[in-house]
Amino acid sequence: MLPDDVLVEIFFYVNIVTTLDWDRDWDSVENPWLALVHVCRRWRYLVLESPRRLNLRLEYGGHGPMSEVLDGWPVLPIVLKDTRRESDQRWDNVVSALESEHYNRICGIQILYMTNSRWERFAAAMQKPFPELIFLEVWAYPNMVPALLDSFLGGSAPRLRSLSLTSIPIPSIPKLLLSSNGLVELTLEDIPDSGYFSPDAMATALTVMIRLESLRLEFLSPRSRPDPESRHLHPLTRFVLPALTRLMFTGVYEYLEDLLARIDAPLIYDLDITFFMDLEFDVPQLYRLIDHAEVFNAFDQARVLIFNGEIQLNLDPRARKLDRRTQLKLQINCEKLDYQLSSLAQVCRSSFPLVSAMEDLQIWEDDHRLLSSPLAVNMETGQWLELLNPFTALKNLHLTQTIAAHVCSALQELSGERVTEVLPTLQGLFISHLSSDSLPEGIRKAIKTFVAARRRSGHPVSVHRKEPSGRSMDITEDLVSGD
Repeated sequence: MLPDDVLVEIFFYVNIVTTLDWDRDWDSVENPWLALVHVCRRWRYLVLESPRRLNLRLEYGGHGPMSEVLDGWPVLPIVLKDTRRESDQRWDNVVSALESEHYNRICGIQILYMTNSRWERFAAAMQKPFPELIFLEVWAYPNMVPALLDSFLGGSAPRLRSLSLTSIPIPSIPKLLLSSNGLVELTLEDIPDSGYFSPDAMATALTVMIRLESLRLEFLSPRSRPDPESRHLHPLTRFVLPALTRLMFTGVYEYLEDLLARIDAPLIYDLDITFFMDLEFDVPQLYRLIDHAEVFNAFDQARVLIFNGEIQLNLDPRARKLDRRTQLKLQINCEKLDYQLSSLAQVCRSSFPLVSAMEDLQIWEDDHRLLSSPLAVNMETGQWLELLNPFTALKNLHLTQTIAAHVCSALQELSGERVTEVLPTLQGLFISHLSSDSLPEGIRKAIKTFVAARRRSGHPVSVHRKEPSGRSMDITEDLVSGD
């Protein structure tokens, strides 16, 4: 009894709920409308007469020759998907579809497990424009395929909204992006050295992307480094990416700095940065980007996570009123603990205003053996003090027992007027799995010396044992008064 226009509107929302919104989830095409067209003749007519309103797509995975699969269906956009590891008849059918007269109906391509044996034919089939192409995802094994030519996609992709390439070298990708001003998501992962492009070229390409919401650039090795002679000595004119909310980067810090010198993103709320190990880190442009993003001003707690091969700094708000996707993560890839601490201390220097506003800091290790090696035990305490020094507003410090041994040994060396030189506003020290009865003598002595010195300075610090349940018990007097 419902009118046709009402039914079409209902079908539209059914399509959105089932596919998680085509505009946002490019590769989740389950063709929910196929069920609708089999209900009755009237529903079939209404669905097939509203292809644009209902975002109708035919998903094709090479399960038969395309000419046979399309037989009986109206002319609708096509999504090609090949997510199989095997090179079989299905893969041959998918590539044949790219080569066929139906290529101008292809609106989406998802091809995983690209190998060198598949590459030549695929690359040749992609040397022409695809006028309806909206999303493209290609994943290859690392260092497996040669670089794509400038004529990839005919050098133009005006309707492209989502582009995701993994281990695909395209040195000329910025040139292609200049014609893709409708991009919403751009993901370039594991960019090999043969696919390197300069930060200047990428920044120029980004100038046209006023709709870009998500940008991921991940280089495979630290050899992808800007030429020092080409780096800018003078301030550059910046442009705003008005829709950018997510930025993920992996590479050398110089590349990111040169890129950020050209752009600003005031709406960014998801920042995930990974640097390769370096002897020094100078990242004023990164600080500027963070400082200009209003959402990060609500952050008041930090977490330092020490892994075997990397160290992370995560900043977030204690009151989780923000979108759960809101995050700020900085990571440095390096093996040795002393390099990890020194590198992160450089990034967290006093010129990083957000760090100086943190009130809670947690420091955890992934494996206690990382801090039990002879190198870790004999490290200079100054490295721990250097890491803690920028946290000038810190009130609560949460440590594991293993890390507490190192941190408290460093803090106890501060005496007299220097006792509040590091962590001047510290009020509580929370140590996980700590038992005052079984506490190693070295840790007990370090904590006792530090707590006593803070009391004498008029800035007392309480010590708490933190249980696995999250509950805490004040054991300051037990530790200080014990022999």
